[in-house]
Amino acid sequence: MTKTQAEKPRLPYRIREPFLSSKELALFRTLNDLMGERYAICPKVAVNDVFYILRPNENVHFFNKIFRKHVDFLLCDPRTFKPSFGVEIVKPIVKDNAREADKFMEELFTDAGIPLVHIPSSEKYDAGDIVALFQLAAAKVNGTASMRADKAGDTVPNCPVCGKMMVLRIYRSGEFSGRTYYGCMDSPKCDGMVSID
Repeated sequence: MTKTQAEKPRLPYRIREPFLSSKELALFRTLNDLMGERYAICPKVAVNDVFYILRPNENVHFFNKIFRKHVDFLLCDPRTFKPSFGVEIVKPIVKDNAREADKFMEELFTDAGIPLVHIPSSEKYDAGDIVALFQLAAAKVNGTASMRADKAGDTVPNCPVCGKMMVLRIYRSGEFSGRTYYGCMDSPKCDGMVSID
């Protein structure tokens, strides 16, 4: 090493550690387990890498709305990397009192036809709850309050009573014995059900 190399001052940058917080890492692992090879999961994606602004000279104030903003995770088609879902970790908020920034992100993604999933911040995530939140976000973008299954295996509906994910069940006795139906995952606390035609 030459004297010049030794004296050269180091750049004032350092690696940010950890790259993902403990809550982000826990959700990343849960999403990875749930999605398998279905989606590529990209953490901390800048919003202006996903969206661009039409006529930027006329719409400068819209740039400020996305500048320095990111989405916690972007789930993309693994072949084309077309965005399929946005995922935001959110702090619990009082109903109807969402932050303006959160409302804007919701509007931005919904307007583009990309479901934005809001997942409450936690150190541990339940797979069933995550699936239910994905279904709710997808239903919102599709303009439907709930999904109805016409036959087993089409889709898994949300509970019409509480909104949670439903599971496939079989009548064990009675006049419908042996037939399948969707029952709320929160049964017996919730008696929501969707019959299968």
